[in-house]
Formats: sequence, structure tokens, C-alpha cells
Amino acid sequence: MLAATKRTVAVGAVATALVAGLAGCTASGDARTGGAEGGPGAAKEGVAAPKSAVRLIGDGSTAFTGAQPNLLKPQRLKPGEKPPQFVVFSWDGAGEDSQKLFSHFRRVGKKYDATMTYFLSGVYLLPEEKRDLYEPPQHDAGRSDIGFNDVQGIKDTVRELRGAWLDGNEVGTHFNGHFCGKDRGVGNWSVEEWKSEIGQAKSFVKNWKTNAGLSSADPLPFDYDKELIGARTPCLEGQENFMKAASTLGFRYDTSGVNEQVWPKKKHGLWDLSLQMVPVPGRAFETLSMDYNFMVNQSVTSQGDPSMHTFWGNQMRDGLLKAFDRAYQGNRAPLVIGNHFESWNGGTYMDAIEETIATVCVKSDVKCVSFRQLVDWLDAQDPVVLQKMRELGVGQAPAGGWNGFLGTPPVAPAAPPAPKNER
Repeated sequence: MLAATKRTVAVGAVATALVAGLAGCTASGDARTGGAEGGPGAAKEGVAAPKSAVRLIGDGSTAFTGAQPNLLKPQRLKPGEKPPQFVVFSWDGAGEDSQKLFSHFRRVGKKYDATMTYFLSGVYLLPEEKRDLYEPPQHDAGRSDIGFNDVQGIKDTVRELRGAWLDGNEVGTHFNGHFCGKDRGVGNWSVEEWKSEIGQAKSFVKNWKTNAGLSSADPLPFDYDKELIGARTPCLEGQENFMKAASTLGFRYDTSGVNEQVWPKKKHGLWDLSLQMVPVPGRAFETLSMDYNFMVNQSVTSQGDPSMHTFWGNQMRDGLLKAFDRAYQGNRAPLVIGNHFESWNGGTYMDAIEETIATVCVKSDVKCVSFRQLVDWLDAQDPVVLQKMRELGVGQAPAGGWNGFLGTPPVAPAAPPAPKNER
């Protein structure tokens, strides 16, 4: 995030968000309208490498430090076993600014044994005076709809990214300039333009020391070329061409679209872990599982009626809990939730998310994990079992229970013995 004094207003989501909340997200400032995990009891694995094992990469902005600590080992479901209830909390444009929400939610995650995914905007590691290093597709060099950062902001963000990864969280990407809408927004970008944007997002992470003049600072403890396996596009636009580009660059998932609460499948070789439609208590429609979309449907602006703040936050919390309950008691499909480090409507959505984490992550058989850990678990499963679970609709529990639904498949009858030769 940018230092609070340098925030800029980003373009909001498309106009249809006012009806059903299908827009993506914005960055800082007032929103414009319009638009490795196992089953229960899985043991944690991976330990931090000793300093002697650290291998600096490039200018020392990043480093190989061994296996990531505090991950859970993915385990294949046994025949008839009920799947865990996965919940993914994720953050767009993750950065530490004067609100200190990044560091706050890191503490929340540790308190409730929840790991999350932080989608970093690359320009948050690029100082204002070096802005011309960014050459966004279809825009002039040095242009960004969310601005850039200052050196202190970069220091603070790197500190939180470093700690987050060591806690077991994932660092994904929200790309760079956050360009939305019809006028040269990311929805108009070609596959090659997406590859350029991805390459630049990686470059700003891999060279933040040089760009910010912080050569003596500690590195980020991961190789970003290997760490980066997933993303969410600005305003949920441009998913198709992004996925085509990402599928050639080692990505494993995307979360930039709109799904129902059913078991995921792959698209262009990537797991499609898009945001999901969830209830809005007291309203006749559902909206996306993201703080921005609740806000747009409730107040349109990020500075709505103060007397409604508590009600709106409770409405979001209760909607997410309803979505959780129908999965937990039903098809056990992973629940995907997206957020921003923002104090919209007095910070009520931050309160709603914290209360949701505190409620669901402590329940039996619930695993609050990052997208990386979820895809590790999905990849460890029998594809036939996953396909069968995809037959279950939103909130639909197996009619005969999980043991019958995912029980041992019938054994094929043995072939009859070959007839004996008569003499």
C-alpha cells in the first residue's frame, strides 16, 4: 500500500456492480461507482533454513532459504472420508501503510491458525522517483492508477511480506498499475501484454533493493520465480487472456472470475478458484464474496452513512457465515473470500472479516489456508473423486452421507476362467 499521504483514487468496478455486485475491486481512496494442506490433524512440515543455507538471488532482494515453514502436508482423501472444509482469505494489493492492516491481519491469522494469500501490487515496491521503470501495456511509462510508494512504505511492506511468508502465508500478485474499464484497462490486454505485466511485477519484487536504494536490508526469504503461482486481476477483468499467458509461465491457479460454491475445476491448465456468489442477508440477491462488492451494494461510496456502518459490517459477516454454513453442512466446497486493506465505511468490513475468521477457523474439520495450500491439496486428490464431488450443487450434502458417496468403489467382477482343453 502507499503511504497514506500519497494515496491515489483508482478506477472502480463496472456499473453492473450496483445491481448484483459482480465487479472486482478498487485500490486506495474513494471507490467510483460502476463498476499444502491435508485432512484433519495433518502435521505441519518445513522449517526455516539456517542463515548459512541462505542463497541470495540477483541483487539480494530475494533469497532461497529452503522449504517454506508452517505449511500443512497435503493428504489424499481415504475412501469414504469427508473432505475438510477449506476457507481461503485473500487480500488484493497487499501492502503496509499508516493503517497497519497488513501487520494486524498477520496477527489475526496467527491467533486463529489461519494462513492467507496476500496479492502484492508490484508498484508498492517501486519508489515514486523510479516510476518510469514501469512500462504498462497501452499506457505511458510511469503511469499507475494506484500510484507508487516511498522508501519507508517499501521498508514496511517488505517487512510484512517477509514475516507473512515465514508464517506460512502465500505471496501472489495483483500485478502493477491496476488499470480497469474499457479505456485501455486490463480487460483489453493481449496475451503478450499480460506476459509483459507479469514480468514487470516479478522484476519489482526481485529488484526492490536496487530500486529503493536499500542494499543493506534483509532479503525476502523466497525465490519469487518459484513462489509466484497465482493471481487476481484488477477489477476481475481480463481473466481469459491472463490465464492463457499464466499457463505458460508456471502459474497453478487464478482467482479472477465469478463462481458458485461448488468444487473447482481447471481452466487453461490452471485451477479456477474465482470469487463466489454468497448471500446478502435481508436482500433478494447474492453478491461476490468480497468487501468491495458488499460496499457497492450497500452504500455505493466508501463514505456512507455512519449510522449504517455497523449494520453493513454485520450484514457482510452474516452473509459470509451463511455461505460458510451451507458449504460446511453441505458439499464442503472451498469458500473463497477476497478483501482489501481499506477502512471503507469506517472500517466495518475489516471488523466483519476478523469476526468471520474468529468464528470459522476454530471449528472442527475447518482449514483456513492460502490458495497455494489449497491447490497442493487439490493436486494430491484422485481426479475421479474430485469429479464426483463436483456433482454436488451449492449447499448440497451427499444424500447417503460421505461414506456412501465417496466409499470404496465396487470391485469389477473377475473374468471367468479360461476353458480347459479337452483331450
